[in-house]
Amino acid sequence: MTQIYNFSAGPAMMPKAVLEQAQAELLNWQNQGTSVMEVSHRGKYFSELAAQSDKDFRELYHIPDNYKVLFLQGGARGQFAAIPMNLIGKKGKALYLNSGHWSATAAKEARNFCEIDEINITETDANGLISVVRTDFSDIAEQYDYVHYCTNETISGVEIKEIPNVGNAVLVADMSSNILSGEIDISQFGLIYAGAQKNLGPAGITIVIVREDLIGHARQATPSIWNYETQANADSMINTPPTFAWYLCALVFKHLLKEGGVKAVEARNLKKAELLYQYLDSSTFYHNYIAKPNRSVMNVTFTTNNDELNAKFVAEATQAGLQALKGHKVLGGMRASIYNAMPIEGVEALIAFMDKFAKENN
Repeated sequence: MTQIYNFSAGPAMMPKAVLEQAQAELLNWQNQGTSVMEVSHRGKYFSELAAQSDKDFRELYHIPDNYKVLFLQGGARGQFAAIPMNLIGKKGKALYLNSGHWSATAAKEARNFCEIDEINITETDANGLISVVRTDFSDIAEQYDYVHYCTNETISGVEIKEIPNVGNAVLVADMSSNILSGEIDISQFGLIYAGAQKNLGPAGITIVIVREDLIGHARQATPSIWNYETQANADSMINTPPTFAWYLCALVFKHLLKEGGVKAVEARNLKKAELLYQYLDSSTFYHNYIAKPNRSVMNVTFTTNNDELNAKFVAEATQAGLQALKGHKVLGGMRASIYNAMPIEGVEALIAFMDKFAKENN
């Protein structure tokens, strides 16, 4: 059987060792003769798993003690609504930094709950090259209850690597597609949120890291499922959580710690991305339209500038065991998502195929 490499943008591939452990424990977890999916979320064993996962995640990401970690449902889209419901206060409005599809979608949802201002922080030059042109908002940020941005736009492959300067304002970050991919200073953020299905685990669970002083100010009409104070007081269990997804996240955290933590993960990710971008830069057949300082480490977009060739590329790549390389419908082209779980051998296999395809179709 051909070696399969899954370049899906999400739900994405997970570490093989984690899936093998889950497979081995599926029918007999903790020697209970039952699956983790079949035990009470309030029982001793799952409560211990939840507490340990919180501890491991804090260790991985160096999360300060004055932050709560919530394991929630509803994906990042749920947080698009939860954030304004919880964080809009006396100032009555928020600032949204638009760098692409997902930051724009978050802003659109927030308008249902509060007044917002929106600033486009990218620019496309005459050659179609997209770059981030502004990250300093210290002159205006403090008139807002919070400033929201997306650290990595999964569709276009734009990553904002410099943390925006918002002075003393509250900075909120959607890190769904690059959480745990590299080290960050959590203390610079008021709130970080991420859907699990890229680097943390399977779809179905969402992690929120929120500074404690921001909890307890939700508007009265906020549903309890979205109220950070209610969830924090209930250890993220005001209802039955997605226990299997939580369990898999817990295994991923253990795996990453065993592999050397986020620092080691970041080194591997940078090496993978550098290898692929170096090939793209050397090619006249493929094109990437993101300025070098803003190229995503997680989502590498490219195109032949020919829709028929792009479709042929995706079809033949799939036959060669390189799955899910079709670009998002919003953008087209191709996209290689090389999250934490993607081994460097997968990137090498992709480059070898790209080179072969270019020679055969140039």
